[in-house]
Amino acid sequence: MLRWKKILLWAVAVLLVILVVDIGRYFFYPNVARLTTDRPCKTAFMEYREAMWRDKGVKKKIATSWVPLSQVSPYVVKAVIIAEDDKFWSHEGFDFEAMQKALEKDIRKKKFKAGGSTISQQLAKNLYLSPAKNPVRKIKEAILTWRIERRLSKKRIMELYLNVAEWGDGQFGVGLAARKYYGKSAASLGPREAAQLAAALPNPRRFRPDANSRYAAGRAERIYQIMVRRGIVILEYDEVVAKEEATPESEAAPEGETNVAPGPPAEPAAPTEQDETEPAPTLPQ
Repeated sequence: MLRWKKILLWAVAVLLVILVVDIGRYFFYPNVARLTTDRPCKTAFMEYREAMWRDKGVKKKIATSWVPLSQVSPYVVKAVIIAEDDKFWSHEGFDFEAMQKALEKDIRKKKFKAGGSTISQQLAKNLYLSPAKNPVRKIKEAILTWRIERRLSKKRIMELYLNVAEWGDGQFGVGLAARKYYGKSAASLGPREAAQLAAALPNPRRFRPDANSRYAAGRAERIYQIMVRRGIVILEYDEVVAKEEATPESEAAPEGETNVAPGPPAEPAAPTEQDETEPAPTLPQ
């Protein structure tokens, strides 16, 4: 009996050493410094998608493209930040408040989805890890995120993310998405198109911008309205006039009062709280 206990203890010790080594190597490998100048040819997530197709006997290839951040519409950058990581420019890789809320939701639902990931965390996962949802993978992701934030500028992180994010089954990169869904360059995308692309990111194969999804359309509209309220998008004067002309007669000025001709649009109103439905996190204001 004592002999079996020793064997069991040794087995546990060996497994712990393997686990520590497996996690610890991510403090040194891969060389994230290369990302400052190099474009990743094929990410771990792309390889995962190809392996999934092979297992299903599907003959399909990854489609991707690369667009410098300077050639991406600012609307896309702002829409993606609103949808995915509203504190992107200020945090150091982790949004602990969002992580706490996601953990509380996981506990209530008794599921481990580990939400609340920042753009930096998603980039680390897409580049080097699998989409598996387990604590070990999350620890590896945290180490890589810390290293990426130390080595790369925020602009470079955003550039990499937009070019390795999936926007459809096996369709990677904002440049490819712009051509596929709108027939234009990434630089030419308008605010509504940017909101539609950002709305697809939680599940790009299910919520494709060209798919008929009420959830995705509603999410895109919420992102767009946040952009309007923050002054990122300024409504055209004619659009405001058209809305006022469409107001029902019951909302017109009482008899004896004179309606004043509409002037230029007012400053965007202060943001108000919005509810978000599953599976995506609550959008910021």
